[in-house]
Amino acid sequence: MSGILRGGAVLAGLALVSAVTACGTTHENAPGAASGAAPAAKQCHGPSGKYKIGMSQANLAEPYRVRMDDDIRKAAAGVPQFSVSYADAAQDNAKQVEQVNTFLTQGIDLLIISPNEATPLTGVVKKAYDQGIPVLVLDRKVDGDGYTSFIGADNVDIGRQAGKFFAEKLLPHGGKVVELKGLAGSTPAKERSDGFNEGITDRNITVVGSADADWLRDKGQQQADALLKAHPDAQAMFSENDPMAEGARIAAQNAGRADLPIVGIDGLPVPEGGIKAVEAGRLSATFIYPTGGKEAVAAAKKLLIDCQTVPKTQTLPTRLVTRENAAQVYAELNRS
Repeated sequence: MSGILRGGAVLAGLALVSAVTACGTTHENAPGAASGAAPAAKQCHGPSGKYKIGMSQANLAEPYRVRMDDDIRKAAAGVPQFSVSYADAAQDNAKQVEQVNTFLTQGIDLLIISPNEATPLTGVVKKAYDQGIPVLVLDRKVDGDGYTSFIGADNVDIGRQAGKFFAEKLLPHGGKVVELKGLAGSTPAKERSDGFNEGITDRNITVVGSADADWLRDKGQQQADALLKAHPDAQAMFSENDPMAEGARIAAQNAGRADLPIVGIDGLPVPEGGIKAVEAGRLSATFIYPTGGKEAVAAAKKLLIDCQTVPKTQTLPTRLVTRENAAQVYAELNRS
């Protein structure tokens, strides 16, 4: 629509806006929507419909991502109208683009995606969105706002809280820290690091070395080994997820630094997860990072079955886990 409508064209324009709103997507928030450039979305068929959902996962090498898919499966099992297909990009941007394109060819009704990296996946996410397919982005962001809803925790805030934990509990008098970062092109890696630096500002704490370990345990061990050799005076380590932190613990033990404080993020409530690692004393702390799986299915239900809208951003809560509350938090999360 051009912005100046007359006669019957006004009614046609109103009908188009009604169709978009009734479907329950949030295309009205997209760039250009004010001038009517946003595409019409697919129709919501309500409880009598059957819906195909494509779940595009960045990789399944991280326990967090396995748990995310499991959470989606569990929640979707309670919605008989849904059938979900899963794809594992194995940390390959081109493969993930191809897998999303395959979903589009198969005629999915909604896309859930946790992008491997932001910029390479932005185009195909926007392509789906522009075709009127609701797109739910989990955990890792894409560039721009060509999607229906982002669901995830505030990674800057988590990093900031981690920095404050170092400043207030681990190194109250200041000190030297080394940092294990995630995959460089993924938004949580940058946001957690930025937040951490905010949290230690003016606290006489210095990050003397950092390395990318791509969220993986084995690479975390390798990079931590190199960091500790290069900076033997480091007094603590910040790891941007728990698997890298567990790898770093092995490296610290091998370096004769078994007492090195290490803090991670994820806090999965499973026997091999970060909460139990804190309870056992391998990690000094972790932060709960919800997968968003059940929230994504709830959003899909609102969009496809209830014909409602969902917020453009759904921020999930986090929580600090220390040895003092680890058992309690683990029990609470497994009751929910």
